[in-house]
Amino acid sequence: MGFHDGLETGSILDSYRVEAPVARSGMASIYRAVDVRDNRVVALKVPHPDLEADPILFDRFQREGGIGEKLNHPKVMRVFGGEKRSRIYMVMEWCEGRLLREILDEGRIGHERAIRIAIGVLDGLDYIHANGVVHRDLKPENIMVDEDDNIKLIDFGIAGDAAAKRLTYANFTAAIGTPNYISPEQVKGKRGDGRSDIYSMGVILYEMLSGKLPFNGPNPMAAMNERLLNHPTPPSVADPTISPQLQEVLYRALERDPKNRYGKASEFQRDLEHLDQVGVEDRPELRDWQKRKSQVTRKILYYGALALIPVAVLLVMFLVAHHR
Repeated sequence: MGFHDGLETGSILDSYRVEAPVARSGMASIYRAVDVRDNRVVALKVPHPDLEADPILFDRFQREGGIGEKLNHPKVMRVFGGEKRSRIYMVMEWCEGRLLREILDEGRIGHERAIRIAIGVLDGLDYIHANGVVHRDLKPENIMVDEDDNIKLIDFGIAGDAAAKRLTYANFTAAIGTPNYISPEQVKGKRGDGRSDIYSMGVILYEMLSGKLPFNGPNPMAAMNERLLNHPTPPSVADPTISPQLQEVLYRALERDPKNRYGKASEFQRDLEHLDQVGVEDRPELRDWQKRKSQVTRKILYYGALALIPVAVLLVMFLVAHHR
C-alpha cells in the first residue's frame, strides 16, 4: 500500500506506474514511478486527500507546481507539466542521491567538499533569482546531493514568484521558512528577496564547515531572536582551520542587514571560487561576539528610550525658552 492517497505499488495513475512510496510530508506523499510511454523514472507528488479542503495549502501546492514547471536548470529539480491529468498531482524529475541533511547528520563536512556543494547551490540560486523566484525555505532538507556532489534544489512550496499574484499567508507560519535557517528580515515578518536565500546559504555553509549552527536557543523563537540581537560565534572559533578569507565570506553572507549582504548569489559563488582574492575586514563581530544581549535587555532598552522622549521634549522646551 501507499500513503493512503489511493495509490498502491503497481497501480497506474494516468500514464505512470507507481513503483514504491518514497516519502510523506504534511502536505503530500511522494512516489517513485515509471512513465509507461518511455520508461522514464519520475517522482509523483500527490497531495493528501484533505488538502483541497484547505485553500491555503491547496494554493501552495499549485503554486509549487507552477513555479517548478517554468524552471529548467541542472541544479534545480524539474517539474513536468503540459498534460491532462485525472487528479491533482505533480510529476517531477527523479533525483538520485541523498538529502544534505542526511550527510550533515554524519558530522561536519570537509572544507573542499562543503565549498563545492555551496557553489553548486549558489549556481542554482542565481538561476532561480534571475527568473524572479525566491526559494524562501532553503535548508539541508531541500538540497539533494548525488555521489559526485552535484546538487538539486527541491521543494518550492513557499517560494515567492515575482510574476505570480501576491499571497498573504494568514496564520501560516511555515511560509516564513524554517527557524534555524531563515534570515533576520523574515524573522521580522518580511517576505524577503534573493538576499534571504543568500543568508540561508550562509547558515548552511557555516553548519557544513563547523558542524554547528551559528545561532541556537532553547526553542525556535529564541533561536530566531538570537540573530536579531547577537553576533554568531566566529566560524574560526568553532573550527580553527577555517581561513580568515573563508570566515570573511561567511560574515558577508550572514550580515544582519540585507543591504550589507551579498547582493547576488553569483557574488557569493565567485568569492568561494577565488578565496585568495577575498579581502578580510577588521570586524567588531570578531571581538564582541561574546557580549550577548537578551530579549529582556532589548525590551529594557526599548522602554528606556520611550521614557527618555518626554525628558528630551522638556529639555528642548527649556532651551528654547532660555534662548528667548
